[in-house]
Amino acid sequence: MFMVCGEALMDVFATGDTPTGVALDARVGGSPYNVALGLARLAQPVSFFGSVSRGFLGERLMRFLGNEGVNLSTVQRSDAPTTLGLVGLDAQGVPSYSFYGDGCADRLLTTDALAAVPAGLRAINFGSFTTVTEPTASTLRALVERERGRTLIAYDPNVRLNVEPALAPWREFVQWMQPRTDLLKVSDEDLHLLFPGLAIADFAAQTLAQGVKLVVVTRGAEGAVAWTAKQNISVPPVKVKVIDTVGAGDTFQAALLTWLAEHDAVSAGALQNLSAAQLTDALGFAARAAAITCSRRGADLPRRSELN
Repeated sequence: MFMVCGEALMDVFATGDTPTGVALDARVGGSPYNVALGLARLAQPVSFFGSVSRGFLGERLMRFLGNEGVNLSTVQRSDAPTTLGLVGLDAQGVPSYSFYGDGCADRLLTTDALAAVPAGLRAINFGSFTTVTEPTASTLRALVERERGRTLIAYDPNVRLNVEPALAPWREFVQWMQPRTDLLKVSDEDLHLLFPGLAIADFAAQTLAQGVKLVVVTRGAEGAVAWTAKQNISVPPVKVKVIDTVGAGDTFQAALLTWLAEHDAVSAGALQNLSAAQLTDALGFAARAAAITCSRRGADLPRRSELN
């Protein structure tokens, strides 16, 4: 089973003016939440590890994941409210976010929750703003230290500066994770924020030298590129009419992990021995999945049958 760690929140979209204000459409979301959803829809057994509110929004988050087949036994419940992420879209459908989450449940995951994490997980995925917000960040670090070496560790920084505007905590966590991560997926946008002026290939080389087995950089409309110690391949983007890109990176990560599971490659040794043809197939599969999400409103991730 996979386990995905991080925030569960509500993405709130403006749908137009009303006579007295603005109509809002709240949808389940959060980058790790979406990755868990994506894995479940791609027919992978997965659990979600995070803190979720007992309020009505938290109940909706739990009910949605449960209905999609995500295992909820590793969720910690909290009396704190649910984070709201206000989503604005530009003319190209690219989202910007404003988060209302101080003191909210997703940032309050305690180390007590580690007792619910089962043995024998295939991989654990980390990422987004709960890696830099306390006490959840410390809990996730403790989990990484406990599981590295016996469970595949996957990581996508998914930087959100409107949650933590200082770059230093994000950069420090990336650097802390490099020697503890097997699969690192990052967007070129995040790389330019974290390490301005550093060429993508140089970042990949540095990261591989730290012990990461597979580095993947997504480049939006330019496709994606991947490195192992033996291979360097790139794939073009999948052409699609873009409605918005909300959840595209999360879909890519879920689909990449799914490809690895379906090809018996969920291990550090298997990652570093992937052939160029296998890497091309894996990234192509992930890119097709992400394109489906981009063709629909919000983080509506594809099901396995849509990728056959």
